[in-house]
Amino acid sequence: MSNTNLIINKEKSGSKDRFWHPRMWDGMTMRHWFRQAAKGHFRVAVSGVPMFGIISALSVFNSGLSVLQSLFYGKKIRETRLEHPPIFIIGHWRSGTTLLHEYIMRNSRFTCADTYSCFCPTHFLHTRHYLRPMTAFLIPKKRPMDNMATGFDHPQEDEFALCALGLGSPYLNIMYPNHPPIDMEYLTLKNLSDAEQNHWLDGLEYYLRCLTVAENKQIVLKSPPHTGRIAVILKRFPEAKFIHMHRNPYTLFASTFNLWIQLARVHGLQRPKGIGLEERVFNQFETMYHSFAEDIELLKPGQFLETAYRDLISEPVPQLEKIYTKLAIPGFEEMRETLLPFAETQKNYRKNKFEMDPQLKDKITQRWSWYINRYGYTADGH
Repeated sequence: MSNTNLIINKEKSGSKDRFWHPRMWDGMTMRHWFRQAAKGHFRVAVSGVPMFGIISALSVFNSGLSVLQSLFYGKKIRETRLEHPPIFIIGHWRSGTTLLHEYIMRNSRFTCADTYSCFCPTHFLHTRHYLRPMTAFLIPKKRPMDNMATGFDHPQEDEFALCALGLGSPYLNIMYPNHPPIDMEYLTLKNLSDAEQNHWLDGLEYYLRCLTVAENKQIVLKSPPHTGRIAVILKRFPEAKFIHMHRNPYTLFASTFNLWIQLARVHGLQRPKGIGLEERVFNQFETMYHSFAEDIELLKPGQFLETAYRDLISEPVPQLEKIYTKLAIPGFEEMRETLLPFAETQKNYRKNKFEMDPQLKDKITQRWSWYINRYGYTADGH
């Protein structure tokens, strides 16, 4: 572990890793798998060799399935156009974006990226009918870093799909947690050339077309990296809408540190040592929100809304109504009743608990002052 002052409470949460659990790389084709793995120079730890071998074998299988998707769905994907602008749920990791995504998806007028389509983006259009039900039992009931329910049909981060499609992504640092930072320029996309930005946007649009072929509804996406990508996303989707979630930054730091450790333990080809992780959490936050602060000036009224995690968990239905009203989304009254049963299931949700050294709190106060001042947070959790 690193020399961070963060102390994680002994209260355990999340699923225990099992060798049969799916990995986020399992659905990659050969071309995408070896291209992404090469970014870490194939520095696979001894403990990661079995995973590397299994995913390499699966990539051959995925490549064949990908050919079938291109054969049966290629023309339809190319001709499909998005009838509705996508809605992006954004916010730093651990800020409550998953919970908001789950609430919004109570409405049947929306569709989203689910776990299966994110893990298998090159063939899910046909394999979802037979391979998904055959393998659903392999998915753990909870995420590895907390007590949120999971499963192939649950809303998921589209960043996993983009990564599996071979696009640049900071999530490759999960694969190689002890390697120098990989693809960090993709956190905001702003330092890429126009050609590189367009290539990334083409990949995003391809995936959204696939989701539309599967279910022709307005798409709701959730991915923390999009928080710093608003300006680039607007180049391709100028009418897109954004919902920003924010949360106490002292909790965010502790929870995000734990997130990267837990994800690397489950999905990494190296055993995470945590070296440099504290500074990486600081830098990613600062890079993301420097870009975010610039980009939100580009958004028009009715295109952007912010809400706090504490408000979502205390008053979920009024918060959802506010979102619908401010973003001019129709149909709230029709789905109001569907929110209540899900809200009841969240009342007993057990959150992770962390303790933090005062010196680390002071460092967060200093380095993340823009966020703290903008949203009025304090170190005591308010």
